[in-house]
Amino acid sequence: MPNEAHIIALAGNPNVGKSTVFNALTGLRQHTGNWPGKTVAAARGDLTYGGERFTLVDLPGTYSLFPNSAEEEIARDYLCSGEAEAVLILADATCLERSLNLVLQTLEAADVPAVVCVNLLDEAAKKGIVLDLPALSRALGVPVVGTAASCGEGLDKLRAALAAAVREKPRRRETTVEYPRAVERAMRVLEPALAPFAREQSRFYALRLLEDDALFFTRFSADLPALAAERIGEVCVRARAELGELTGDALRDALVGALSAYATALVRLCERRDETAAQRRDRRLDRLLTSRATGIPVMLALFGAILWLTVEGANVPSQLLSRALFSAQEPLRGLLAFLPPFWRGALVDGMYRTLAWVVSVMLPPMAIFFPLFTLLEDVGYLPRVAFVLDRCFARAGAHGRQSLTMCMGLGCNACGVTGCRIIDSPRERLIAMLTNSLVPCNGRFPLLITLLTAFLSGEAMLGASAGLLAALVLSVCVTLLVSRLLSATLLRGESSAFSLELPPYRRPRVGQVLVRSLLDRTVFVLGRAVTVAAPAGLLIYLLGNCTMGDTTLLAHGAAALDPLGRALGLDGMILLAFLLGFPANEIVLPILLMGYSSAGTLVDGASLAELKTMLLANGWTGTTALCMLLFSLFHFPCGTTTLTLARESKSLKWTLVGVALPTAVGMTVCFAVHLAATWLKI
Repeated sequence: MPNEAHIIALAGNPNVGKSTVFNALTGLRQHTGNWPGKTVAAARGDLTYGGERFTLVDLPGTYSLFPNSAEEEIARDYLCSGEAEAVLILADATCLERSLNLVLQTLEAADVPAVVCVNLLDEAAKKGIVLDLPALSRALGVPVVGTAASCGEGLDKLRAALAAAVREKPRRRETTVEYPRAVERAMRVLEPALAPFAREQSRFYALRLLEDDALFFTRFSADLPALAAERIGEVCVRARAELGELTGDALRDALVGALSAYATALVRLCERRDETAAQRRDRRLDRLLTSRATGIPVMLALFGAILWLTVEGANVPSQLLSRALFSAQEPLRGLLAFLPPFWRGALVDGMYRTLAWVVSVMLPPMAIFFPLFTLLEDVGYLPRVAFVLDRCFARAGAHGRQSLTMCMGLGCNACGVTGCRIIDSPRERLIAMLTNSLVPCNGRFPLLITLLTAFLSGEAMLGASAGLLAALVLSVCVTLLVSRLLSATLLRGESSAFSLELPPYRRPRVGQVLVRSLLDRTVFVLGRAVTVAAPAGLLIYLLGNCTMGDTTLLAHGAAALDPLGRALGLDGMILLAFLLGFPANEIVLPILLMGYSSAGTLVDGASLAELKTMLLANGWTGTTALCMLLFSLFHFPCGTTTLTLARESKSLKWTLVGVALPTAVGMTVCFAVHLAATWLKI
């Protein structure tokens, strides 16, 4: 075997099975990293066929080579770099017309042999789609191979086609998209000057220069002799004169329109559709789930049902887990008998008790919420949530995909902030990151549920679920409002367009869902909460047991914050509980009860009735409960989310804004409610 491997670039849209094909071809012979100077993942894998080695370079998934994001820029530049000896372009058999846009652009951009792989043939068959792949191959002038990669079908033919493309280097037949006449005239002016440097890519290079793609022009001209660069610059002026008024967005629209028209013609040539029962079912479901009349009500009903199942289902497991964990305190205290009493109490009543509280309160709801939420994702419903809410976010100057990151924030705001990577626009990504903590995460649910159940709904879990759903609707409305304010002030700019695929409804893979949700999400989030809760427990114990005069440091801190707390309809102990709960929102309520009861450790209300009695005895009113509920919704993010925000934004300034913004919203809302209650003498 030769020492040097042949390099093949793998390009394609997102969600066309690119990862499945990559994994099937390369097996375990893969390694990942980042593209130079970028945070975008780079994956390479090796395969052997016919005694030769090949390296497959998996390019970021992209819908177009007109770059609007780092992913699209990387894909475009790599295809033009000449590093690859061949390019494999993946297309979706269920949505061929959309995929052909990228195929046509890639054939223009890459000056190497190409192979088109039409994947998901099994899914297409279920939809009654029949494709004439030989006709498509003749029209494109390149080999076209059909596969169903998830079943392993067609992969041997694909390997053979790739090996033949690298060995034989066939000259592909010219496939020319006919652009508007003004564009064609301008390219005829440019192409002769570009041909000596751009070779077969002169048409693609001419289009980029006509678009005035500054980044591409800079990289291209850097390799030119000074005289050639000057000449091309002069020719560009004459070529753009041929465009007339066809410039800027109008030119981009004309190019995209020409590509789409050519792709439509190709689909008419090679595709036949026979509507199936599954398609009729999907269409009926989409009319229910995405229409203006029923989309939002159905969404609220589904999320309400998930919240009710989470609240109702987590109650008993949480109590059982709490008893089991707290029963281990005394045996643990016996094992640590060799330590001084103070430090033994710090470890057992401080660190361990706090950890036990966080695990018992947080684990059961997450173990229910995350699998249910992942089931919606696996069935194909979450993209339809983004579709339904897209208009609302567009009016707020935000990105439609922010609705997906907002839903992720319901489980964990740190996961929601990380999920904002799916938003291409840096401005809109930052808006989504800064506002994600306005949606309550799983760690705030126990406090919200307890307050709603104790003060508003008695013992009825259905009432608490309805109140929790109303709180979520309020948080979404505030998220939209704050997003609008940010897009009009600190983060002004134009809203970007994006492609949102509505995947077919699929039968959920229950086993895989349970593994993904419990291991990848529940255990991961719980592990981070436990990591920050342990030192917080030690600090809380020290504040509750160290005195200054005859008063604990905890009481001194509450007294210092009391004037501000009273102005917000709360008190100093509530504000201190939120500050000390910065590492994990789950410990806010036990810190509050610890402060009110003057206990030296975290305490648990034995029942809702006892809890309400304790709170009323410490000066609580209905207004206090409402302000506490609102401040629980809108306050600074927890420590894990703050660290994630700093890592994702790479900016101290925006991290501080992300902390201050929800806090300012919460303080403003609480102050307004307290002022109104005082004025109305409620």
